[in-house]
Amino acid sequence: MADPAASTLSSAWSSWLKVYRDRRLLITLFLGFSSGLPLLLTAGTLSARLLEAGITKTVIGLFAFAASAYTLKFLWSPIVDQMPLPLLTGRFGQRRAWMLVAQALLIVGLVGLGFTDPAAGLRSTVMWAVVVAFASATQDLAIDAYRIELLDASQLGAGAAMNSVGYRVALLVAGGGALILAQLIGWSGAYVAMAVLTAVGFITALVAPTAPTSVTPVTGGYGVWMHHAVVEPLADFLKRPGWLLIFAFIPLYKYAEGLIGIMANPFYLEIGFTKVEIGLISKTYGFAMTVVGGLMGGALVARMGIMRTLLLGSILQIAANLVFAAQAVIGHSIPALMVTISVDNISNGIAGVASIAFLSSLCNKAYTATQYALLTAFMAFARTVLSSGGGWLADQLGWVKYFLTISLAALPGLVLLLIIMRRFPDLDVSRAPKKA
Repeated sequence: MADPAASTLSSAWSSWLKVYRDRRLLITLFLGFSSGLPLLLTAGTLSARLLEAGITKTVIGLFAFAASAYTLKFLWSPIVDQMPLPLLTGRFGQRRAWMLVAQALLIVGLVGLGFTDPAAGLRSTVMWAVVVAFASATQDLAIDAYRIELLDASQLGAGAAMNSVGYRVALLVAGGGALILAQLIGWSGAYVAMAVLTAVGFITALVAPTAPTSVTPVTGGYGVWMHHAVVEPLADFLKRPGWLLIFAFIPLYKYAEGLIGIMANPFYLEIGFTKVEIGLISKTYGFAMTVVGGLMGGALVARMGIMRTLLLGSILQIAANLVFAAQAVIGHSIPALMVTISVDNISNGIAGVASIAFLSSLCNKAYTATQYALLTAFMAFARTVLSSGGGWLADQLGWVKYFLTISLAALPGLVLLLIIMRRFPDLDVSRAPKKA
């Protein structure tokens, strides 16, 4: 005889997860993989290759500038947003056309990077790394805009979750997978293999449907185009009720998470965990918990709406800080660390998906790529600056007081969120009726 409780639980999970059955979410999963694949190939994976080639650590550190394209992509986002590509835009639509061009350039860049010899021609390695980073950042602009325009408002959370899962799987492939391949077949073979995997995004862009968009060709001179592509997206934000509150909330929402993330590894090492334990539990087990949290976040947005899920994520981030404080008291304990990683990564998964859905919902579909690029750049830059003092604070307070203190860092964002929810209840577009 079936257990009624188990049957009820199974039915509840099935109901919650049915949001992921839409074919469009499978598309966002594959595009998320395509978006995440190049990142480490110009960062951690490339650093390992450079070190093996005898390049100094000082020079390796300077390669971080190659990845500045990810931060600065808002500078050319108006071009991706508004400029049609001859032959391609008419056939594939604005977003898929730019995806295909960026992915083609990415394939060329990865092959070129793979066949450079850093020891003999570092300048060539730098050039190809910049090409890969630029193509990858451009691809991200098109993919983010496409995801926002493809999905219904009620699917923004699930779309963010599937994009995140694909992205994180790609990081594993481009990180550990590329290193294993380099050991077996050499660096050139490893980078060519990564170029081949870029076909996942290329094929997806070819067969995916064209997303509905409000982008219209601009006629007139350069000044008219600049006004439409650059000035109007910014002006559109400033016309919205509560825009100042929203802009204050964006960097503060995940401030506490940033303060944990920047000091997590030093904390684990100082209380006695080995690098192997950190790798297995924090990274491997933590990856699984982040995926679980992301999928939960997508389902929660579909059931509760964006704003309530943001609220839950904010509360969970405070709880994660308190769990870290408890870990600092307990010290070296594998079971306790598993609990800490579970709470932290699940809360980050839920809060991350909710914040992506929130930023997506703020975008006017006439300027999707530009506005989303500006919002994410502002969020990332502000949070990085705000969390830069975390190390100093930990030195002054010690670990227990540090985590108790930074739990307070989540309160300004929480207060702003409650004010926004109260004053602007119509902001949550995920609660709007679905399209016919």
